[in-house]
Amino acid sequence: LEALRNAALSSSFGYDRLGLFVDTFGNRISGSTNLEQAIDWIAAEMQADGFANVTKEPANVTVWERGREFATLLEPARLSKPMSILGLGNSPGTGGTTLNATVLVVTSFDDLDAKASQAAGKIVCYNVPFTDYGTTVQYRSRGAARAAAVGAVGVMVRSVTPFSLQTPHTGNSIATAIPALAITVEDALLFGRLAARNTTIRVQVYMEARVLPDPAVSHNVMGELVGVSAPSQLVIIGGHVDSWDAGQGAQD
Repeated sequence: LEALRNAALSSSFGYDRLGLFVDTFGNRISGSTNLEQAIDWIAAEMQADGFANVTKEPANVTVWERGREFATLLEPARLSKPMSILGLGNSPGTGGTTLNATVLVVTSFDDLDAKASQAAGKIVCYNVPFTDYGTTVQYRSRGAARAAAVGAVGVMVRSVTPFSLQTPHTGNSIATAIPALAITVEDALLFGRLAARNTTIRVQVYMEARVLPDPAVSHNVMGELVGVSAPSQLVIIGGHVDSWDAGQGAQD
């Protein structure tokens, strides 16, 4: 393993190939032509690199489309502005109209439970600081379901990242009947400060997001580098080829 690490650190081969890959195929959301073309390229490159038993295994994938989306901070009126947002995967849209509602800011699921009587008809904003990915990402994945259960009409999630330059981060959410979106760390902090002063926060959200009724067929790509000194001992390495539509997925 140390030899592999040292070889990777002393050569730009992996970085250059990654650059070629993302610059050629761009974003690769599940169900897209870009993804399937990228998978074909990977299989061909693996064969050219000498991998054995290179195969493409069919797999059904959910197809989610983002469509147009925007959000605006309406109140406090002096702070009114367009917001940087990204709808979360599997989220529905706003039904062809704008959702106009006040915001209930919470800092945890326990805080949501404590404020459950205030949630009906509101957009719940999870202003949860990043600690580690496994802990914090649960608010992105489960937050909409928990908010819908107490009557919320939408969810805003503070982007799951320790760094931000007004940059929202998307990701998967458990499918519910209410729209769910990521907002920037900066806007979540602003909402937290306003809520602490009992200031009314009202936003407007429009999303065309939808899950298509039928899955698409994608593929898992598999291959082997058969060992020489201990071929019966296996090291399994895996990753995902797809990316979100908002970027090339070079770091994920």
